[in-house]
Amino acid sequence: MIVRDKVVVVTGAAHGIGEALVNRFHTEGARAVVAADLDGEGAEKVAPPSGFGMRVDVGRESDIQRLVAETISRYGQIDVFCSNAGIFIPGGIDAPDADWLKMRDIHLLAHVYAARAVLPGMLARGDGYLLQTVSAAGLLTSLESVVYAVTKHAALGLAEWLSMTYGYAGIKVSALCPQGVRTSMLMQDPNNFLVEGSVSVEQVADSVIEGLASEKFLILPHPEVAEYFRRKAADHDRWLRGMRRLRADTTAKKAGG
Repeated sequence: MIVRDKVVVVTGAAHGIGEALVNRFHTEGARAVVAADLDGEGAEKVAPPSGFGMRVDVGRESDIQRLVAETISRYGQIDVFCSNAGIFIPGGIDAPDADWLKMRDIHLLAHVYAARAVLPGMLARGDGYLLQTVSAAGLLTSLESVVYAVTKHAALGLAEWLSMTYGYAGIKVSALCPQGVRTSMLMQDPNNFLVEGSVSVEQVADSVIEGLASEKFLILPHPEVAEYFRRKAADHDRWLRGMRRLRADTTAKKAGG
């Protein structure tokens, strides 16, 4: 899909990857770009003149429905819905239920709510695109957060199912799976091993434009992630041994200051 003259909605749009996507879609000539975020003022600030900003809690289906209804009332349809909002909460298996539920709502159910809201119109036209920011953690894992790893795996599973189920009807689905991206989420921990080899939000936006144009399911701003995923699939036990070593190394480095 080429985004020129398309109506695009981006959640998690006030900062980071979302802000870069809003800017890039506008530069690419989208007819309208709608910026949605829990930070409503931030969303209004980044929204281009051709679109609008709205405060949206993506974990509430009523908010997603309101966002979709308002966009359609103004522009007639939604061509691309980018479910990009995300958070990171570190924690192990003893993480409180509240953290599990919050990340489940944002990383999984928000994608479900978006699909429920936009699929009827897209299916009626026989065309539409769901872009879901998943993270390389959905393909691999997260060393610092079991909750992040599990909810991102769930998001990937949903994206696969949507593509499998609705692809025949003209619905395209892509899972954006970056590794380290230089956002405030990552850079607040300069010792994070993902900082080395990280990319800018603008580079992620470049990958998205290329991925949408070729309608690739996996959009990988870090090409090496494809190789890591291949190794995981080829020999899961060997991959787990390697991840145990990486976990031990990073833990030792943090303990040593």
